[in-house]
Amino acid sequence: MPNIKPISDLRNYGEVLRDVAIGSPVFLTKNGHGRYAVLDIEEYKEYEKTIAWRTLAFELDMGRLSGEESGYVPDKDVKKYFRERYNGTN
Repeated sequence: MPNIKPISDLRNYGEVLRDVAIGSPVFLTKNGHGRYAVLDIEEYKEYEKTIAWRTLAFELDMGRLSGEESGYVPDKDVKKYFRERYNGTN
Protein backbone atom coordinates (compact mmCIF):
# COMPACT_ATOMS: atom_id res chain seq x y z
CA MET A 1 0.00 0.00 0.00
CA PRO A 2 1.43 3.40 -0.95
CA ASN A 3 2.71 5.64 1.80
CA ILE A 4 0.94 8.97 1.17
CA LYS A 5 1.37 12.01 3.38
CA PRO A 6 0.44 15.66 3.13
CA ILE A 7 3.35 17.98 2.38
CA SER A 8 2.71 19.71 5.69
CA ASP A 9 4.19 16.60 7.37
CA LEU A 10 7.60 17.83 6.19
CA ARG A 11 7.60 20.14 9.21
CA ASN A 12 8.72 16.99 10.99
CA TYR A 13 10.79 15.65 8.07
CA GLY A 14 12.59 13.11 10.23
CA GLU A 15 9.43 11.05 10.54
CA VAL A 16 8.75 11.29 6.81
CA LEU A 17 12.29 10.15 5.99
CA ARG A 18 12.06 7.24 8.41
CA ASP A 19 9.23 5.86 6.30
CA VAL A 20 11.30 5.93 3.08
CA ALA A 21 12.85 2.59 2.10
CA ILE A 22 13.80 0.71 -1.05
CA GLY A 23 10.56 -0.28 -2.70
CA SER A 24 8.59 1.98 -0.36
CA PRO A 25 8.72 5.63 -1.41
CA VAL A 26 6.73 8.31 0.38
CA PHE A 27 4.33 10.28 -1.80
CA LEU A 28 3.62 13.84 -0.73
CA THR A 29 0.39 15.60 -1.56
CA LYS A 30 -0.25 19.30 -1.99
CA ASN A 31 -3.85 20.49 -1.72
CA GLY A 32 -4.97 16.86 -1.79
CA HIS A 33 -3.21 15.99 -5.06
CA GLY A 34 -0.05 13.94 -5.56
CA ARG A 35 2.91 16.28 -6.05
CA TYR A 36 6.22 14.74 -4.93
CA ALA A 37 7.84 11.37 -4.33
CA VAL A 38 10.66 10.82 -1.84
CA LEU A 39 12.79 7.81 -2.84
CA ASP A 40 15.71 5.98 -1.33
CA ILE A 41 18.84 7.04 -3.26
CA GLU A 42 19.61 3.45 -4.33
CA GLU A 43 16.11 3.10 -5.76
CA TYR A 44 16.56 6.40 -7.62
CA LYS A 45 19.86 5.17 -9.12
CA GLU A 46 18.09 2.02 -10.35
CA TYR A 47 15.35 4.20 -11.82
CA GLU A 48 17.98 6.24 -13.72
CA LYS A 49 19.58 3.04 -15.06
CA THR A 50 16.20 1.77 -16.23
CA ILE A 51 15.49 5.01 -18.07
CA ALA A 52 18.96 4.92 -19.67
CA TRP A 53 18.47 1.32 -20.83
CA ARG A 54 15.04 2.12 -22.25
CA THR A 55 16.42 5.15 -24.08
CA LEU A 56 19.28 3.08 -25.50
CA ALA A 57 16.92 0.29 -26.59
CA PHE A 58 14.66 2.86 -28.27
CA GLU A 59 17.57 4.47 -30.13
CA LEU A 60 18.86 1.07 -31.26
CA ASP A 61 15.38 0.13 -32.52
CA MET A 62 15.12 3.44 -34.39
CA GLY A 63 18.52 2.84 -35.99
CA ARG A 64 17.52 -0.65 -37.04
CA LEU A 65 14.25 0.60 -38.52
CA SER A 66 16.07 3.39 -40.33
CA GLY A 67 18.49 0.89 -41.83
CA GLU A 68 15.66 -1.38 -42.93
CA GLU A 69 13.72 1.50 -44.51
CA SER A 70 16.54 3.58 -46.01
CA GLY A 71 19.18 0.93 -46.45
CA TYR A 72 22.34 0.36 -44.51
CA VAL A 73 25.67 2.07 -45.16
CA PRO A 74 28.21 -0.56 -46.22
CA ASP A 75 30.98 -1.00 -43.66
CA LYS A 76 33.66 0.19 -46.09
CA ASP A 77 31.76 3.51 -46.58
CA VAL A 78 30.97 4.34 -42.94
CA LYS A 79 33.91 6.73 -42.42
CA LYS A 80 33.14 8.53 -45.68
CA TYR A 81 29.43 8.76 -44.79
CA PHE A 82 30.11 10.38 -41.41
CA ARG A 83 32.83 12.68 -42.76
CA GLU A 84 30.44 13.99 -45.37
CA ARG A 85 27.65 14.27 -42.86
CA TYR A 86 29.88 16.10 -40.35
CA ASN A 87 31.22 18.50 -42.96
CA GLY A 88 27.73 19.14 -44.33
CA THR A 89 28.51 17.97 -47.86
CA ASN A 90 25.72 15.40 -47.88
